[in-house]
Amino acid sequence: MSTATVTGVAGEDRSDLSKGESRVIRQRSLRLLGSLVAPMKVKVTWTLVLVVVSTILQVSGPALIGIGIDRGLPALLKQDWMPISWTVAAYLAAGVLGALTIAWYTIASAQISQAILFDLRTRVFLHTQRLSLEFHESYTSGRIISRQTSDLDSIRELLDSGINQLVQGMLYSGFIAIAIFAVDWVSGVVLLCSLVPLYFLVRWFQKRSQVLFRISRVASAKLIVHFVETMTGIRAVKAFRKEKRNEREFGELVEDYRDVNAKTIQLFGLFDPGLVMIGNITVAVALLIGGLRVASGSLEIGALLSVLLYARRFFDPMEEMAMFYNSYQSAAAALEKISGVLEEQPGVPEPAHPIKLDGARGHVVFDDVNFHYKPGRDVLPKFDLDIPAGQTVALVGSTGAGKSTLAKLISRFYDPSSGAVTLDGVDLRDLTQEDLRRAIVMVTQEAYLFSGSVADNIALGKPDATIEEIRRAAQAVGAHEFIEALPDGYDTDVNKRGGRVSAGQRQLISFARAFLANPAVLILDEATSSLDIPSERLVQQALQTLLADRTAVIIAHRLSTVAIADRVLVMEHGRIVEDGTPAELIGGTGRFAQLHAAWRDSLV
Repeated sequence: MSTATVTGVAGEDRSDLSKGESRVIRQRSLRLLGSLVAPMKVKVTWTLVLVVVSTILQVSGPALIGIGIDRGLPALLKQDWMPISWTVAAYLAAGVLGALTIAWYTIASAQISQAILFDLRTRVFLHTQRLSLEFHESYTSGRIISRQTSDLDSIRELLDSGINQLVQGMLYSGFIAIAIFAVDWVSGVVLLCSLVPLYFLVRWFQKRSQVLFRISRVASAKLIVHFVETMTGIRAVKAFRKEKRNEREFGELVEDYRDVNAKTIQLFGLFDPGLVMIGNITVAVALLIGGLRVASGSLEIGALLSVLLYARRFFDPMEEMAMFYNSYQSAAAALEKISGVLEEQPGVPEPAHPIKLDGARGHVVFDDVNFHYKPGRDVLPKFDLDIPAGQTVALVGSTGAGKSTLAKLISRFYDPSSGAVTLDGVDLRDLTQEDLRRAIVMVTQEAYLFSGSVADNIALGKPDATIEEIRRAAQAVGAHEFIEALPDGYDTDVNKRGGRVSAGQRQLISFARAFLANPAVLILDEATSSLDIPSERLVQQALQTLLADRTAVIIAHRLSTVAIADRVLVMEHGRIVEDGTPAELIGGTGRFAQLHAAWRDSLV
């Protein structure tokens, strides 16, 4: 499907993109940046004015010193204190105002930076939450976490310091160059000549640092992904004793990351001395030429001092400006990835003209449905099914038969490739997500509990539920007794010591959550697989009562769960090969009868 292709380009560092694809990604990133900056145009403009004024005030210092020496000191020898006094006052005023504007500018730029980051972080969270299951099944959790952590940190570094370094550095060096030419054009020519070796040094640094940066980004991303996968899959790591292999793999990744950082340090070990050398040579040449001109009387000594101070300061921002290139590359790559995620469209979009669903009965129909995850590989080919309201249907069949896909289509986690799935005669694509989630609830094998109390987790099914409603839901599924036995009962924090619950207990809590929601259609996708036999029997007793007035679809490998169904559908290769009541199919000679016989023999 298109999603996998888009995320493959947008979500990773790719060196095989064509110029056209690179241009599209760059334009997409610029659109995102523009949308982030647009609400703060006035503040950004005001901040730029502040930095220009601040830089002018900072650059004025050496010129005022030269004026004080060339104008103030001769006047002072004649007992005229006014020129030196005005010069000192101007120097102090420039220093104080410069400090104030720097502080003002720093605060304003920080506010802009934080506002942009807040907006971007919120957009990423809300958008990824809105995206369909299709996206999350193809986009690894490590990459999602990387978008919210390392990528946003790269943008934060650029906004917090990188742009400041560039803007201040460019303005500072530019105003200094103007000031040198204003004081003495000959010294200005000397400065221009120094730009030739400076250009080659900076270009060499940028090219080398760009290569090392890309390697560093890849190495860092691999570290994050390996760590996240290890922690999220810690049970499998423990079960298969994978600690030693993980230690070796992680050690290799850390070594790669250390190597690229060492090469980066070596790069700076050459770049920094190169800057110092060019700066020192420039000052030395300016001093030599200026000294000869002072001796000949064509240049005043104060002007020479101003030129030397300016020449020394001219090279100060160069390292920061070169460093900006690294920050920019990092932030640009991060912005490309984030913009790629934000460009993703939900595979199950909200309808343009939704149909209101009042009091759903639960009549589900698959009308000539075809579905595939990838083109050419149909999971459900030309599928038709009618589930009357209030009927409990059990789906059985081998792995890959299409049972879970059918459940995902009923829940509208995916849309059919063709055909339609309807609820009470209304195409699911015409229902709002709110109506759909209220009418249809799925309980999966992965019973996830969120941070908070047991009661909070059950109340997810009905956020405004009272504690009595929560208790009744827990009692209905047989969860009340073990919840009461927890340290704080229903107020026990499931993530704190003493509040831990077993896999079966988590599943019972998720049942209570679903029952409290009181949907018209309830889907249980391998939902009893984590329960022991006594717990399963208890839940089955509750299900017989709670599913009496609602449509239910039960996917289970345990045939004991199927016994409560009104109807059994046996699926193979995306098709229904048997359809009947449990008793009818058990009494026959088909696939279900064979499965049931094998299951019965396993209990002997």
